[in-house]
This record gives sequence, C-alpha cells and structure tokens, in this order.
Amino acid sequence: MHQVRRVAMLSLHTSPLDQPGGGDAGGMNVYVRQLALELAAAGVMVEIYTRRTSSGQPDTVSMAPAVNVHHIAAGPFAKISKEALPELVNKMADAVSTHIAHLTSVPVGVVHSHYWVSGMVGVLVAQTLDLPLVHTMHTMARVKNGHLQPGQAAEPGIREDGEQHIVAAATRLIANTTAEAAELEGHYDGCEQRIDIVSPGVDLKVFKPAFRDRSRQVLGVAAEDFHLVFAGRLQRLKGPHILVKAAVILRSERPDIPLRMTFLGARSGNEKYDLPQLLADAGLSASARVLPPVGPDELANWYRSADIVAVPSASESFGLVALEAQACGTAVVATNVGGLPKAVSDGRTGLLVEGRSPRLWAAAIASLYDFPQTRIDMGRAASVFAESFGWEKTAAQTMASYDLALTYQYVIPPGC
Repeated sequence: MHQVRRVAMLSLHTSPLDQPGGGDAGGMNVYVRQLALELAAAGVMVEIYTRRTSSGQPDTVSMAPAVNVHHIAAGPFAKISKEALPELVNKMADAVSTHIAHLTSVPVGVVHSHYWVSGMVGVLVAQTLDLPLVHTMHTMARVKNGHLQPGQAAEPGIREDGEQHIVAAATRLIANTTAEAAELEGHYDGCEQRIDIVSPGVDLKVFKPAFRDRSRQVLGVAAEDFHLVFAGRLQRLKGPHILVKAAVILRSERPDIPLRMTFLGARSGNEKYDLPQLLADAGLSASARVLPPVGPDELANWYRSADIVAVPSASESFGLVALEAQACGTAVVATNVGGLPKAVSDGRTGLLVEGRSPRLWAAAIASLYDFPQTRIDMGRAASVFAESFGWEKTAAQTMASYDLALTYQYVIPPGC
C-alpha cells in the first residue's frame, strides 16, 4: 500500500491542458497529463498547479475525477517567455502554498515539480509546508548547452544555478533513463541514491497499430509516396531543418525515392525559425507540408500513415514521439542522443543516426526505402516493444519514488 494519497504537481510554465507541439507545449505536457490520470486511477488525488495566462481562465478545471488543474495568479494574465518566469518564482510559490494549505479532507503528501522553474517554486513550497519534494528535470541546461546548434542561444546561467539548487534541495529526483541519471550526477553532483529511474509511458489505448492504408487514404497520402512524418515543436533543437537538407540530397542522388514529408508542429519561443520558408528555398514545397499540432487520436493516424517517423533532435531526455510512433507500428529514425537509445531499439524497431549530418540522415532514410520488408518487420517489432511502456507502469514507479521521498524527508540516504 502506497503512503501518498494526494500529490501537488507543479507545471507552472506550461499547462497539461495545452496542445503539445507548439510554443512551450511538448512532451512534458503529455507526461504531466498522462501521469496524473494514471495516478488518479491508482487512487491518488492529483492537484496540478499552472500559471494563469488569461483573465478568462477558470480558477480550477477538473481534468478527470480526482485530477484538478489550478490556475494560479502570478504576474500578468498573459503568456510570457520562460526567461521572464524566474522573476515570478516567489509569487508563484506563495500562491501555491496558500492554495495547498487550504485544501480539505486528504492532505497533500508530496510536491512533485516538473522543469526547473517549477522546481524552484517547489523548493520554496516544500520548505513552507514541510513536505518532501520530488523533481523531474525533463531537460537540463548544461546538457542542452553541450549540444548547441548554430543560431541557437545558450541556456542562461540563472537556469544552470537554479537546477543546481534544485538537485541539492530535492528529496528525490526522477530521471527518465540511466543516461539522464548519469547526467544529473555528472553535471549537477546529484547523489545516485537519491535518483529514481522512471521511464515515461505511452497511451496504448490511442497509439496502437491499425490499417495503414486507411490512414493514408483519410489523410491524402498517395499509395506510392514514401511518407516521412515529423511531429514536434518547430525549432533547431528538434531538427526539422536536418530533414529538409537530407531531402535535398535525396532529390539529387536518389530521385527514384518518392519522398513526401509531413511536419506537424508550430514554432517555439523567440527563435527565428521559418520552416515553410526553408522548404520553399529548397524547392520542396510541393513534396512537403507543414500542419499545426493535432490531438492524440489524429496524431496516431498520422503515425500510422507514415513509412517512417523521424526524430532528429540534438538533445532529448527521452523522446515520447518515438515511442508513440512505434506503438502505432511505424519504424523510427532518431538521433543517437540522450534518452532516444532507450526509446528506440537500433536495428530492431528503427535506426539510430550518429549525429545530425544531413548525409547520414539521407542514407538512413534511403536504406529503409530500399528494404521495405525490413521496414515492415521493424514496425511490427516496434509495436511489441512499445507495449512495455504503458503509463500504468510509470505511475507505479512514480508512487514508489513518492514513498521513498517520505522515508528520506528528514534522513539523508546512505551514500549521500
């Protein structure tokens, strides 16, 4: 029997109610939402706190029975950049602490923060209310700065310092993979005995194999097209421009490949990144389209319509897109970086590419076109592989981390 019956979850810079794929909404939104739903299914009440960005937002939205999203007032009723949020940490912490203190019936047993801004708030909330803090980084400044791409701004020093403070103050740290755990230890002096490895999950009721031909017909993908799908924020970090450059190489060297590309996403942050213009400049507008982010059911249909799904990220703590696509029975080509080697079984469910050289990416894409049976076999293996990543397992392992947080709230774990 788990000890925690109610958790306060902090996702202050982006809401689990937002559509992933644009702005600051991405895999973390999916993570927070799905984890909360599974925790509730396991009997844990979940109170999610996010910053109010509009005067029209209700104070509380019931996302599901026992899952509430609270919009707290801190700063202007408008979306502001993540870079401006640190100035609001104290206000957000006061608002969250006050709200938790007035909750009735079942007391909150643990604070679980997501991303560094929420972590800074979580440290203050946990101290104010004498609660243990569990923190999930999702991404880390020092890791991202180690994979900077041309034209991409470095993460600020205030974030690095903030993450260092969170690692020192949190009762438990949750890492997606052993690689991320090693990064917490190597970059932030995290103690191994305080880190719990919990893989994200995939909604296997939505992302599942189905009739590929039907998906292609519904979405207007021709039977003869070799269809590549990218889903995610349109920014240098995620790398859709790598696919544009690879497509240019293939058009020149492999004109026999009827490559068609679909990009699902929207621009993120202040970065100057115009994917439609990049496609136009490359002469690819006729064979590629850029569409806005879509909901889970439609996204699953796009994955099923694809011959391959591409994840050319420069840095990725895990890679939910890769897992979702594989659950739909589609082979994935991904960068061999971060948590992607955990999400993709190289040579069995897809291919991992060393780095982001467009020529290497072109070769990987061409190889899966040249060997269609291998691609089909990978897709079948991918759907089986993804079945071991259900959100129920993620929730169970997270609850185990909560229990450890209660055990070690006032005691330093051996070895730390």
